[in-house]
Amino acid sequence: MKRRAYIGLGSNLGDREGRLRAAIKALGKIAGISVATASAIYVSAPVGASEPQPDYFNAVVAIDTTLAPRALLDALQRIEHDAGRARVAGERNTARTLDLDILLIADVIIDEPGLHVPHPRLHDRAFVVLPLLEIAPDCVIPGLGPLRALLPRVAGQSIRRAPSPAAAAA
Repeated sequence: MKRRAYIGLGSNLGDREGRLRAAIKALGKIAGISVATASAIYVSAPVGASEPQPDYFNAVVAIDTTLAPRALLDALQRIEHDAGRARVAGERNTARTLDLDILLIADVIIDEPGLHVPHPRLHDRAFVVLPLLEIAPDCVIPGLGPLRALLPRVAGQSIRRAPSPAAAAA
């Protein structure tokens, strides 16, 4: 069964914009995934970083997929690995070449070790809420309600569109 899913993309090392664009292309090459649309690229400060880091480039991509959630997560982690991402157990909020997160899969709720859908911090991050709102303005987050209702929670966070006029899906 094909379902709509939303993937959050982020990078704050190296060619940030290039990595996001390459990740979107890589998603489209995976059997069982078709890229429907992508948001513009946004720039935001790192969240929760314990030491100074470069700003992140972020986007959200809508995909249609027949993959099971765990298989989708595995595919995202392969793309991250291929982009030079090295995961270190217990480390969070570190600088990274590429970060791909499952934000939503239709109206599914999953709470398993290593897989939580909707993403547990989606509602607290402007770099997710604003790009997602751009491509899915009528989105409803299971357990949280309409996406638009989350805007006040992220209103004070610094975020701007990247200088490039092109959308992430170029």
